[in-house]
Amino acid sequence: MKLKFIAIFSFISAVVSAQEENQIPEQIEEVVISANRIEIPFSEDSRTITIISSKEIRNSAAPTVVDLLQQVAGVDIRRRGTFGMQADLYIRGGGFDQTLFLIDGIKVEDAQTGHHTLNMALPLDVIERIEIIKGPAARIYGQNAFTGAVNIITKKKASEFVSVGVQGGSFEQLNAEVTANTNFEASSHLVHYSRNTSEGYRFNTDYDNQNYFLKSTFNTQKTPVEMIASFSERKFGANGFYASPTAVNQYEETQTSLLGFSTQFRKGHLKISPRIYWRRNQDEYVFVRQDPSIYRNLHITNKIGAEANASYTSNLGITGFGVDMAKVFLSSNNLGNRDRFMTTLFVEHRFEFLNNLLDVTPGVAATYYSDFDFQAFPGIDVGYKISDSWKVYANAGYTYRIPTYTDLFYSDPTTLGNENLQPEKAISEEIGIKFNMQNINVTAAFFNRDSDNLIDYVKENEEDLWVATNVRSLNTKGFETHANYNFKINGFIQFLNLGYTYMEDEVKELGITYSRYSINSLKQQVTGSFKSQFLKNLSQSIVYKYAERTAGERYTVVDVSATLQLKKLELSVIANNIFNEAYTETNLVPMPKGNLLFGLKYTFE
Repeated sequence: MKLKFIAIFSFISAVVSAQEENQIPEQIEEVVISANRIEIPFSEDSRTITIISSKEIRNSAAPTVVDLLQQVAGVDIRRRGTFGMQADLYIRGGGFDQTLFLIDGIKVEDAQTGHHTLNMALPLDVIERIEIIKGPAARIYGQNAFTGAVNIITKKKASEFVSVGVQGGSFEQLNAEVTANTNFEASSHLVHYSRNTSEGYRFNTDYDNQNYFLKSTFNTQKTPVEMIASFSERKFGANGFYASPTAVNQYEETQTSLLGFSTQFRKGHLKISPRIYWRRNQDEYVFVRQDPSIYRNLHITNKIGAEANASYTSNLGITGFGVDMAKVFLSSNNLGNRDRFMTTLFVEHRFEFLNNLLDVTPGVAATYYSDFDFQAFPGIDVGYKISDSWKVYANAGYTYRIPTYTDLFYSDPTTLGNENLQPEKAISEEIGIKFNMQNINVTAAFFNRDSDNLIDYVKENEEDLWVATNVRSLNTKGFETHANYNFKINGFIQFLNLGYTYMEDEVKELGITYSRYSINSLKQQVTGSFKSQFLKNLSQSIVYKYAERTAGERYTVVDVSATLQLKKLELSVIANNIFNEAYTETNLVPMPKGNLLFGLKYTFE
C-alpha cells in the first residue's frame, strides 16, 4: 500500500508540471509560518509542517476542528461520540498529553490532564488557518510538545458581515450559531456564539455545549493590539468514556476560558512580539450521574502567563529568541491545592550558505519548573534546496513531558498517582523531502523516536491498585507522506488531498505483571478527500479514512457532503459514516453508525 501511494504522488507531481494553465492564484508556499520563533515562508521551512488554509476550511465537510484534523496524515483524533465530544489529539503515535495545542501561539495545555487539550477547539467560522508541526517541537514551544503541536490561527481584520446558521440531524442534533465582524476607524471586532445539543447516539451520550468567542484589534492605524477572549462550556453524558465499558452512568461538565493580549514592535532589523494571557479550566466529573454523592471530582486550574518573542536579522542570518513565564494554580477535591512556576528561555539562529540553498537552524530551549529539575532541549534543522520546487530536509531534537497533576496525585478506589514520577523523555529524528508549486505540495518523511520514562499504570497482583509508574521505553519509527493538489475543471477549483502513514512501535520488556495502557497507536493510516465543484452554485466533497491499529483493529469510514449556494443563502447536508462501519477509536467506546446533518446559513453584508 505504501508503494502504491508513493506512486500516486509521483504521478501527480509529473502531471502538474505540465499544467501551468491550471495554477491557483493563492500560493501556500508564500504563507508565513507562525509555528516558529523565526517567521519564514512555508516553502523555506525545514520541518514537516502541514497547513490547512482558509480555502480548505471553507470547502471542508468537517463540522468541527476535530473532524477537520482527522483528515491529516499522521494525526490521530480519538473521539467518543459525535460533534467532537471528548476527543484526544495524538501525533505520530504519541500520547494525548504529548501533543501541544495552541491558539494564536498561546499554549492552552492543561496541567490537570491531557484529556482537556481540545476543550477549546474553536468554531471553524473564526479560524484563518491551522498549522500542524510534526516531530519534536520542544525547542520551539518548551515541554509537552513531545510529538508535535497544533497551532490555530484566528481570523484578522475582514470585511463587515453578519452570518446566522442552524443545523439539525440524527440523534436530535441541533446546532445554532451567529458570527459577526465589524470595523471602526481604529478597531475591528469578530464575535461568535454557538450552541450545540444532542440527545445522544446511545444511552447517556447527550450533550449541551456553548461557545463564546471575541477577537478585537485596537489602534489599527498605528501599533495594533490584539485581544482574544474565548469561553467554552460542555455538559455531556460519558457512557464508558473513562472507566471500564460497564461504567455507563458517568457524567462530566467542563468550562474553559482564555483571555490574551498581544502586540508587535518593529525597529530596524529587530521585531518584538509580547503577549500576556490567562487560561482557566474547570472540570466536574461524577461516576453516577443520577447520584453524584457516590463519587465526584471537581478540579479548577488557572494559568497566568507572559511571554516575549523576538527576531533579529543580520548579515549572519536571522536570530530568534524569547522568554515564556507562567504560574499555574490547581484547586481540587482529589488532587489537592497545587501551584507551579515555570520559565522557559528560547534561542535559535538560521544560517544560510551556498547562495541560500543550504539552511542550518540550531536552537535550544531551557526550562525551569519549581517542582521539577531544570531541563534543556536542543535541536537542529537542516535543509537543502535542490531547485525552486524541491527541497530535502532533516531535523533532530530532544524533548520531554512533565507528568500531569493527575499522574502525580490522583486517587480513587482502583487507581493511585505517584508524586515521585519523573518527566518522560525522547530523542526524535526525521528526514524528508518536499515538493512545492503554485497548485501542489507533496511531503514525504521518515521519522524515528526513542522514548524513555514513559508513564503507565501498573500492578503486580490482580487485587492491587493501579499505580502510575515510569516504566516504559518505546521506539517509534515510521513513514509519512501527504499531497495537496488544486486544479480547475471548467473554471471551477477542485481540491484533492491524499495522505499515508505507517508506524511501528517496539516496546522493551516491562518486567511487570499488569499494564493498563497497552500501545494501541496507528500502524497504518490512509486519508483522502476530494472537494469538488462542477456547477456554479453546487459543491460537494467526499472524505475517506482508513485506520489500522497495533492491537489489530481495522476500520474504514467515508463521509460525504454537499453545499448549495444561493447568493447569501447556503444550504448543506453532511452524511457521516455512510457505510455504517462498526468501530471504536478509544477506550472501547463504539462510534455512531451512519448519520445525517442538515444545515442552513445566511450572510448579511
